[in-house]
Amino acid sequence: MTTASESAAPDPTGSKSAAPHPTQPEPTGRLQDGPLGRELRLERRFQLPVEEVWAAVTKSERLEEWIGRWEGDPASGKVTFLMTAEGEEAPPEECLIRDCRPPHSFAVDTGVGPNVWHLRFELHQEQGTTELIFAQRASDEALGSVGPGWEYYLDRLARVLAGADASTVNWDDYYPRLSEHYEQLR
Repeated sequence: MTTASESAAPDPTGSKSAAPHPTQPEPTGRLQDGPLGRELRLERRFQLPVEEVWAAVTKSERLEEWIGRWEGDPASGKVTFLMTAEGEEAPPEECLIRDCRPPHSFAVDTGVGPNVWHLRFELHQEQGTTELIFAQRASDEALGSVGPGWEYYLDRLARVLAGADASTVNWDDYYPRLSEHYEQLR
């Protein structure tokens, strides 16, 4: 992750967002071909075991620290996801689990109504560093809001994995400032 602010203390995630209030995040996403077709892809690296990062992106109580929580039985292939970071107004989303290979990858289709997002996460560990690859299939969605949104949420994840409060990541630092980068990716 790249931000303009850095902390004097090392950040256990290996990111540059250790300051209490990250400012001026830089866009990191790019469009490329992948398993979902044309994808918006973002990456983060953490100086943590793959199992810890996996837990933060799959366990309901850990997800709630930075984005939301799920309810239901994942073994059924379907859960309901609630975006708790969006406030009380966010409607529940049905998530169809398309692939799950702990602790290395999972893919879901999620959405409300006719809007479906195809998402995937990959985790790779090498020499104490876990790389997280997040991808969303590029569609007719406006990348100018989707890209900054995923930058925001992945930076919130990084804050949580660094032992900090995700609420120190400010949405206004991401949108609309990063929108132009993502609109130009088309």
